[in-house]
Amino acid sequence: MTYPVETAEDSVSKDRKGIYMEINSVKDCELERYITEIMLDIGVPAHLKGYHYLRDAILLSGRNMEVVRSVTKLLYPTIARRFRTTDQKVERAIRNAIEVSWARGNVQTFEKMFGYSALSGRTRPTNSEYIARIADKVRLDIKAM
Repeated sequence: MTYPVETAEDSVSKDRKGIYMEINSVKDCELERYITEIMLDIGVPAHLKGYHYLRDAILLSGRNMEVVRSVTKLLYPTIARRFRTTDQKVERAIRNAIEVSWARGNVQTFEKMFGYSALSGRTRPTNSEYIARIADKVRLDIKAM
C-alpha cells in the first residue's frame, strides 16, 4: 500500500508555536503500526476482515480528511478496489468490527477517545464517526511529536 507522500519541505509546517510534523512525513509502516496499537487497545479483533479495512480507512482519512465526508463515494470504493471486493462488503465488515469492539472492547479507552462507551447507554458511533475520531487522534498525536 502506497500513498502519496509530500516532499520533506512540505512535510513540516509552521504555526505560532514553531515547527511540527505532518502526518504525510510519517512512513506508512510506522503509521500502520501506530493505528494498529490504537485499534487493538480499543478492542477491534485482528481476525476480522473489517479490522484490515478499518485500518486502511483510518490511514486514508488521516492523510486526507476529505474522504471521511464522503465514505460511500470515496472511502469504501477505494478500499474495495484495494482488497478486490465490493463497497457493500467493506461497509458491512467495518460496521461489524466496530460493533464487536463496542460490545467487547476496552471501556476506558472508548471513554477517553469518544467521551462515552457502551456502559453509558449510548449507541455505538457510526462508521464515519469512528474512522474520523481515530484519524483525528492520529493526526494530533503526530503533530505533537
